[in-house]
Amino acid sequence: PEPEIIEKEVTREVMVEVTREVEKEVEVQIEVEVTREVEKEVIVEVAPEPVAEIPFAELWVSSGHADVEAEAFAHWDEDDPPVVPTSCAKCHSEGGYLDFLGVDGTEAGVVDTEAAIGTVVSCIACHNEATVVMDSVVFPSGVEVTGLGDEARCMQCHQGRASNASVAGAIEAAGVGDDETSEDLRFINIHYYAAAATKYGGEVMGGYQYEGKVYDAMFAHPDGFDTCNECHDPHTLELRFEECSTCHAGIDAETVKDVRMEGSLVDFDGDGDLEEGIYYEIVGLQDALYAAMQAYASEVLEAPIVYDAHAYPYFFADADGNGQVDEGEGGFAAWSPRLLKAAYNYQVVAKDPGGYAHGGKYLIQLLYDSIEDLNADLVAGLRRIDHGHFAGSEEAFRHWDEEGEVPASCAKCHSADGLPLFLQEG
Repeated sequence: PEPEIIEKEVTREVMVEVTREVEKEVEVQIEVEVTREVEKEVIVEVAPEPVAEIPFAELWVSSGHADVEAEAFAHWDEDDPPVVPTSCAKCHSEGGYLDFLGVDGTEAGVVDTEAAIGTVVSCIACHNEATVVMDSVVFPSGVEVTGLGDEARCMQCHQGRASNASVAGAIEAAGVGDDETSEDLRFINIHYYAAAATKYGGEVMGGYQYEGKVYDAMFAHPDGFDTCNECHDPHTLELRFEECSTCHAGIDAETVKDVRMEGSLVDFDGDGDLEEGIYYEIVGLQDALYAAMQAYASEVLEAPIVYDAHAYPYFFADADGNGQVDEGEGGFAAWSPRLLKAAYNYQVVAKDPGGYAHGGKYLIQLLYDSIEDLNADLVAGLRRIDHGHFAGSEEAFRHWDEEGEVPASCAKCHSADGLPLFLQEG
């Protein structure tokens, strides 16, 4: 018979070993023996931090205001203790000026604390929250000049430290006659570079002004050239000769002393030269005053006197009468009121080397009056005031001083601005 076919599903299990790779990080500690050390220099480049650029710094460092070794800033370096005293700190240290301004939180107008040595007139001294709004200056005479701009920062120091009031007060306290000497009288020094006192002349009374005399007021240059910082670079302190040449053709450091206005037709010092610069007219009067002082001291006080511009106290007793300061000759002490006035004015002129430009007419008047007071015969041939329209101290221009301004009805002919305004406005 045929075999029977039977279909049957058979299931069976088969075990199979499967191997697969799995990535896994495993920490394995291996001890390694180091047999040598190798030194290697690694250079790491680090980007520099941005540095703020100080405007005008290169100009400033070339100026006298930045010279820490100058006598103006180094005078107290060897003192014990080495500090700048409060009486000097205002103008001879950064901290003192900031103290005076009140920037340090103290009272403004006074210096409360001695200042550290080693500082100068730095950027912050002139550029701070007090100076940007400062618009007035009080002079040693007590007179306050208002309505100022940036020049007020300069004028706080360049005003001197004495005035007409200082000399008059000392003479009154001594209580002696004009030609009597007194141990209570001492030479009074205006100090150095009192340019603002010269510029504002009779208004601020920086010089000794003789009773009954009228003195030139502020010496005004044209607009744009009438303040400290308009004529001097405020950072280098140098004169801006290129701008001066607009009116004074060809002017430079060599010829600036030759400047003389075309209308100045008076020989102030009596030497016959009407073309020399005002600087030389002042020098001639200085020489005349010094000679008058020496003659007065020798003949009236019987105490010869000699001057040394570079040695304190400047006036010395000329014991041997040779006209120079010798070793062992001390400071002059035989002061009379008349000689003190003259010596003070002599120093006012001597210590402002730019006085011929700051206010030459005022200085000429101080010198002339001092000579006249010592010996009236000596002013024969000298001149005190300029010619006509340039005689700024005369009644035609000074009649309204007490009122403070020239009225409109008079201004056309009696003021500098009146005629130009009349021509412009009709």
